[in-house]
Amino acid sequence: MRIGFFVWEYPPMIVSGVGTYAENICQAMKKRGHDISVFTMNDGTLKTRETVKGIDVNRPLLVNGSNILPQLLTKEDLLISGTGIKFFNDVFIHNILSATKFVNQLIKKEGLAFDIISAHDWHSAIAGILIKQETNLPFVFHLHSTEGVRSPLVGGSSVIRHIEKAAAKVADRVITVCYPRHEYLTMHGFDATKIAVCWSAVNLDKYDPTMVKPEAIKELRSRYGIEPEEKMLLFIGELSQISGTINLVKAMQLVTSKHPEVKLVILGRGEFEQEVFNLITDLGLSDKIKTRFECVTEEERVVHYGACDAVICPTLRESCSIISLEAMAMKKPVILGSKGVCYSCDHIIPSGRDQTGILTDGSNFADLAWEICNLLKDRGRAREMGKRGRKCIEKYLTWDKIAEHTIKLYEDVITGGENQRKI
Repeated sequence: MRIGFFVWEYPPMIVSGVGTYAENICQAMKKRGHDISVFTMNDGTLKTRETVKGIDVNRPLLVNGSNILPQLLTKEDLLISGTGIKFFNDVFIHNILSATKFVNQLIKKEGLAFDIISAHDWHSAIAGILIKQETNLPFVFHLHSTEGVRSPLVGGSSVIRHIEKAAAKVADRVITVCYPRHEYLTMHGFDATKIAVCWSAVNLDKYDPTMVKPEAIKELRSRYGIEPEEKMLLFIGELSQISGTINLVKAMQLVTSKHPEVKLVILGRGEFEQEVFNLITDLGLSDKIKTRFECVTEEERVVHYGACDAVICPTLRESCSIISLEAMAMKKPVILGSKGVCYSCDHIIPSGRDQTGILTDGSNFADLAWEICNLLKDRGRAREMGKRGRKCIEKYLTWDKIAEHTIKLYEDVITGGENQRKI
């Protein structure tokens, strides 16, 4: 089939797990013989159209209409989720230009016959709505996250929440990333009969612990001042409200009092960088917590996984994290924030003989510290968790398997299938 794929981030511009997902799922679908035209954002330095690894990538250049938007929207409504007028302008203009180019250039002028359109999160939802209304092509809306999840304390932007609901209403199918997220969407008024689940995945060739050289691990640990006999905990991700990084720093004060041989590396960028740095200083943990506020290459990220003893994802709500999948592929035990049914995670087995990780309340730093200390007590248990995690990924969560399931869901939409396929 020929797929119109709308996503706000795509290589070389990757900001979050959605960009990683987009790159890998498109390659996996191409490998299965499908043609994909991607529409993504342009920071002004990238080509407006090029073929990247066999994928037709379109990046319309933007214009600045941010001085007009406050007449249509309330500035406070956008700032409440940390989105801001300028970013919303870029997303809005990108959607309009992408929908216009898709319909008028690719379909009408070039004569490309698309079978389905696929839009990802609110950032691409408007394009999906416009194209659906203009062409009546089958439309699948992927909700990797929602505004209510990203901004848990204030509910986020009402504009963004409206866009999500409108896209879900217009779409023929809504796909989300795990069954707890299915529950969340249903509880918040989304049509349960439209929702299907398709997990994310990991590239096992890239995330392979046997490919990380011992000298690379030694050099990385040395860079952070971590001795061979010490244990390294790792946080990778966006430093945001829901990432739980502040609670992890607080937990480390308790952890290091019982396990002085432990050090934590925080790798990532985000709006909470200064708060994290200040808290580390205030608690006197500068020698125990090493920060690197950067977005590193995937290759370097893999070395970080290889060098650590455990990966900590103390998220408050975003439990279906691709970071935890990468850690499992690298045979590392995972401690994952998971509070309540709707913010749980179904790719980690939290107990029993098949345990692959630990679920805890990321909002409670004492609970988080207790779980970290328990894991540190038994290195053999942690090692076995990591091994089982890798086997779980190999069995269920490769990109080939997820691409196959995604295509089946698309085929159901195209043929008007009523059955919700389950993974």
